[in-house]
Amino acid sequence: MNLPRLRPAVLAATLVFAGVLAGCSQSGDQAAAPAQAPQADQSAQKLETYRQLLRIHNDEMATSMGKEIVSRYPNSEAAKEVQQTLPEVEKRWKENSEKNRLQGLWLYQVSPMSGGTQSTATIYSSQPSGNDRVRLVLRRHTEWGQNAFLYAGGEHGFVCKANCTLKAVVDGKDTGIKAFAPSTGEPALMIRDDKAFIALLQKSKKMSIDVTMQDGEKKLTLVYEVGGFDADKWQPVGKGNAKKK
Repeated sequence: MNLPRLRPAVLAATLVFAGVLAGCSQSGDQAAAPAQAPQADQSAQKLETYRQLLRIHNDEMATSMGKEIVSRYPNSEAAKEVQQTLPEVEKRWKENSEKNRLQGLWLYQVSPMSGGTQSTATIYSSQPSGNDRVRLVLRRHTEWGQNAFLYAGGEHGFVCKANCTLKAVVDGKDTGIKAFAPSTGEPALMIRDDKAFIALLQKSKKMSIDVTMQDGEKKLTLVYEVGGFDADKWQPVGKGNAKKK
């Protein structure tokens, strides 16, 4: 049996429709490939940047770049490589950042003072802050020798009759610190055993010291984050002849 012949117009329409289908299939495949290629290129570029940051030991930027790679390209080869080193890099960066922060709380100075030379290591209380801050000072002086004291500044003195014992907490452990008010009337509290106090400070991270201020006998807990103290930066000074009595 002979099949009916298709009219020329119908045949042309059929061919055009078939061509459109074929074109759609090809364009879809081609569109998918370029979409994947740029992502692979981008992750590879960022991975190379990450590697360079590791080589120059820039842990802060390496951590940021590594997190971006893992977040934006989670299934990429770049992400797999980054995940092998990122936890250690981030941990190192956080530890060094905290170390630098603590070291930055201390100020070291050498300067002339009352006919001699003094070397000081000073840290302000983290709590209280603002105008209520109280300095903790370690001092070496060519005439007066070594001492440690709290200094309120201004006219804000401490309540301490002759000798007093300050309640303190050092790295979570209760202790007492013997102190006395200077006879010259400065707004300070001198630590009685400066050598023992400095030795304690050098192996501590945080100190809390309870004091009573003369202003209305206000009680304060002074908190010092002392873990960044660097003994090498607190310069020694030569001790001259003792003053004649």
